[in-house]
Amino acid sequence: MDKTILHLDLDTFFVSVERRLDSKLLKKPILVGGLSDRGVVAACSYETRGYGVHSGMPMKMAKELCPEAVQIRGNAGTYSQFSDVVTDIIKESVPLFEKSSIDEFYADLTGMDRFFGAYKYASELRHRITKETGLPISFGLSVNKVVSKVATNEAKPNNQLKIDYGLEKPFLAPLSIKKIPMVGDKTYQTLRNLGLRKVRTIQEMPMDVMQRVLGKNGRVIWKRANGIDHSPVVPFCERKSISTERTFDQDTIDVAKLKGILIAMTENLAYQLRRGEKLTACITVKIRYSDFNTYSKQLRIPYTSADHILIPKILELFRVLYNRRLLVRLIGIRFSHLVSGNYQINLFDDTEERLNLYHAMDHIRNRFGEKSVIRASAMGKNTIGRMHNPFDGRPPIVLAHRKQ
Repeated sequence: MDKTILHLDLDTFFVSVERRLDSKLLKKPILVGGLSDRGVVAACSYETRGYGVHSGMPMKMAKELCPEAVQIRGNAGTYSQFSDVVTDIIKESVPLFEKSSIDEFYADLTGMDRFFGAYKYASELRHRITKETGLPISFGLSVNKVVSKVATNEAKPNNQLKIDYGLEKPFLAPLSIKKIPMVGDKTYQTLRNLGLRKVRTIQEMPMDVMQRVLGKNGRVIWKRANGIDHSPVVPFCERKSISTERTFDQDTIDVAKLKGILIAMTENLAYQLRRGEKLTACITVKIRYSDFNTYSKQLRIPYTSADHILIPKILELFRVLYNRRLLVRLIGIRFSHLVSGNYQINLFDDTEERLNLYHAMDHIRNRFGEKSVIRASAMGKNTIGRMHNPFDGRPPIVLAHRKQ
């Protein structure tokens, strides 16, 4: 049976939420992100794009390109609440769906044409989401995830597009190669240097030519240019918390050691949050003394996934919690109230330099392991490694407490 895959994308999501909350912002150019000149644009309205503004650029540059734009700091918690409403609507409407980001969803509607028509059903779902949330949303419908995603982007803003079976290649052929998912700025420039501009040209090339130029990525890009994609819709399984603990071989009262371990654990879990594109709004510190009495204290915080914000909060909780001056048997931390969101929508007031630093450190960790970059204060403090992204939908691996 041929697949029927639906891709849904909330249009300019952060901007749309702000307009939903304040109708005076309608049709005005809007920048969401850090308000300082050194901040970063997390999202921008269509009205600003004609000036060359795009997400991820320095706010100072965006303001120079579009000085009349309204600047809004944004609130990740508010955006997550709206995202959750949309998620709930989709969850009760389709048999199988995947939430790929805070504003993007896939659904497998295979077989539904037997009953009432997948396109009609998708249209009704889109209208329901718009009616109940007041947010514009677009969708693409085709035989696979890649073609559906491209179709959604072509349908925007606030529209829908179906690509009939067998018409995937003709649909993709006249588009720019930059429309292919996985073709970023560097890959695009490499392909342009080879004289490639339209998807049609890649379709006409042998696969091994693309593979020689771009390695295994060339093979994937060639398949996507030809409308070939067999990746499944991954069932949505949202993890609500992430935690880690340490049980000591010998109970300790060394406060400096305890703080160093807390820093190491926080740094590791914060990286896991960013790797899974998650933010936390509640942190907990747990202590078990040598007499087995266990205490914990939690704190609600603004949504974040940043070490430099989380570490001081964790140490402050520890300072308040650790008051018995007894030997400690176990310490642990937990991040809960998790929501989907990436690093840029978290640190609205951060500098571009700090954003680049975190991206660079996480890139090194992704390539060489999560322990390849650590703070000096966390050196020698073992942390439990994770062999996969803890937010990829698989159940968490249960590990014995690491002795230290």
